[in-house]
Amino acid sequence: MATAIKTAPTAIVVGTGFGSRVHVPALRQAGFEVVGLVGSNAQRTEERAQALGVPAFFTDLEEAIRRTGAAAVTIATPPHTHAALTLTALSRGCHVICEKPMASNAVEARAILEAAERAGVTHLIGHQFRWSPEREIVRRAIADGLIGQPRMLTLASYLPLVASPAAKMPHWWFDRGVGGGWLGAHGSHLVDQVRAWLGEFASLSAALPMVSAREGLAEDSYVLRFRLANGAQGVLQHTAGAWGEPSSVARVAGTLGTIWADRGVVRLADCTGMRELPVPDDLQGPPPAGGQGENSHPRQSHMEVGLYAALCDVLRAGVEGRRPGGAVPPPTFRDGVACMEVLDAIRLSAANDGALVTL
Repeated sequence: MATAIKTAPTAIVVGTGFGSRVHVPALRQAGFEVVGLVGSNAQRTEERAQALGVPAFFTDLEEAIRRTGAAAVTIATPPHTHAALTLTALSRGCHVICEKPMASNAVEARAILEAAERAGVTHLIGHQFRWSPEREIVRRAIADGLIGQPRMLTLASYLPLVASPAAKMPHWWFDRGVGGGWLGAHGSHLVDQVRAWLGEFASLSAALPMVSAREGLAEDSYVLRFRLANGAQGVLQHTAGAWGEPSSVARVAGTLGTIWADRGVVRLADCTGMRELPVPDDLQGPPPAGGQGENSHPRQSHMEVGLYAALCDVLRAGVEGRRPGGAVPPPTFRDGVACMEVLDAIRLSAANDGALVTL
């Protein structure tokens, strides 16, 4: 009796920057066949498709889906293009990963979510850091009550990523008109982190300063004080424009203990003393593929392919009609909408000199 050969699910990647560097290898690591690359510049898209061994290239997503019959689409383009591209993919019944931030604003994000739910497909947001071991260890510890009732959270960081005005970044990063700025490029990940750890935002006050020697461009920093629905208070203070060695703090204090992450190690302090929390077996996994190799880029070395492959595993489960494995809650378009609502509130507060905004 002949054994049926299981074919790999097919996917299209939209975006020749992060899409080429991370989406393509991550999809392959998750067992997809990448059958097309879509970009805005035909020559560049063809060159990158050939370099990656992707068999076809396109400048139109609708045509790419029609000609390849791909089951899934991943979108890694500037934020202002996400809505139209995602709606196109959904209209053809494709399962979708859309990069963060999900859209230009929460109104667009809600429309995308509604379309995804009507289509009945798997929909995911590019918050791959949910699979970062230290983040997930903290989430589980809080959920298991190891620090009691969470009362205070601090996430702060000083990075030299764009300290020099000569730093080469994607063109949209400093363009407010297309969704640029450090808040969307980075802050969306931190908003998701807070929500995954402690729940929904209730109110906030924010500023979006420029720390580096630039003028008239989208922010390279954000400062946010907030209160969550569970009563916890917190601060997010991040800049990508600070010269010097990177420095960061990630700490949550509760009624029974304090937990913090430092350089990939998670520690817990309570009435019994201080201890390091081990990495659970399900978070060990193989070393991330491509994190420091040909599929990575110096300015995004933290964007490891291995973490994104975990997100693509969830996408594959959806394509194949099965429940995804693992204990990490996957980030869906519902999370994308919640994140956009917080980003909109931050921008509204910053535009009004830090006025308190209730969500």
